[in-house]
Amino acid sequence: MRLCFKNWAALLLLSVPLAGHAVTCTTQAAMLPLDRDALASAAGRLSVAVLQQDMTQLQAALLPAVASDWDGIRGAVEQAAPLVKGGQVQLRSLYLLDASNLKATADTQFFCSNQSGSLTVTITMHALPPGRYAVVLADAAGAPLGGQLGLILAWDTASSSPAWRLGGLSVRQGSFDGHDGVWFWSRARELAHADLPWAAWYCYEAARSLLVPVDFLSSPNLEKLGQEQALLKNSPSEAFPYSLPDGSRTWKIDAIHLDTSLHQADLGVVYESAGVTDPAALRTEATAVLSAVLKAQPTFRETFHGLWAYAVKDGKPTPVIELPMAQIP
Repeated sequence: MRLCFKNWAALLLLSVPLAGHAVTCTTQAAMLPLDRDALASAAGRLSVAVLQQDMTQLQAALLPAVASDWDGIRGAVEQAAPLVKGGQVQLRSLYLLDASNLKATADTQFFCSNQSGSLTVTITMHALPPGRYAVVLADAAGAPLGGQLGLILAWDTASSSPAWRLGGLSVRQGSFDGHDGVWFWSRARELAHADLPWAAWYCYEAARSLLVPVDFLSSPNLEKLGQEQALLKNSPSEAFPYSLPDGSRTWKIDAIHLDTSLHQADLGVVYESAGVTDPAALRTEATAVLSAVLKAQPTFRETFHGLWAYAVKDGKPTPVIELPMAQIP
């Protein structure tokens, strides 16, 4: 789940001029003890509130500039409940972002280096007003689904009591069936080595989803993962749409994507329907499509939980059915 707030919410930018010279980032280890303790305390309270579904505390801590987005934030917290259930808050990383010297609202990039300069994390934010901000990554340690949280905090000086306020929230699953992002990355390398680029591609996608709860942060590890994925030959990156023969029929497959709707490592198959409308006939068609996909890519069975079928009619995709691999002929 990713949630964007107002026009300064954090986003991953592709080719936008960035303001970088007037801003600084301080990593957790380099923070002054007073700053680190205050930030960790605020982030810890808000993370616990997410785990406990404490809407009163979260709404009270909301940055006034994003107060109108409360309904969306509340919805994201409610959807996060199964991801963090059974876990305890464990802060992973703190980044203090100082954009006080910006002259105006700007697309802004922060370079967060460790004390030796050997590791740099890049945080990119869109339409950021001058001010002090923080990004906090946390985990619901011990949660069966491995929930991980990304918080955007802003230092609010407008109120009578300056404090860290909640500006943005992202919660993602951290494991599929007990396997974390490192496991899926290792599996992707095994499949790449075995010249099975399609299964490897989607394992890289799963790894990326499980490693970090936000899209606006880049690290050397994530860049390396992307480079490995890009080196795959005959991958699905430019394969769609493609025609998939199935006996006397040929299915048009528009896309295949990682699908975590059921908190499992499923793949969603988007295909052009023949136009059937009867529910039973539509399920029969969908099952045939999924069976054809597995015949073309049998390695999917060994790594992923199941397949979703999305039937496209008149340009609109509609979910039809999800089947575990064992139920697909």
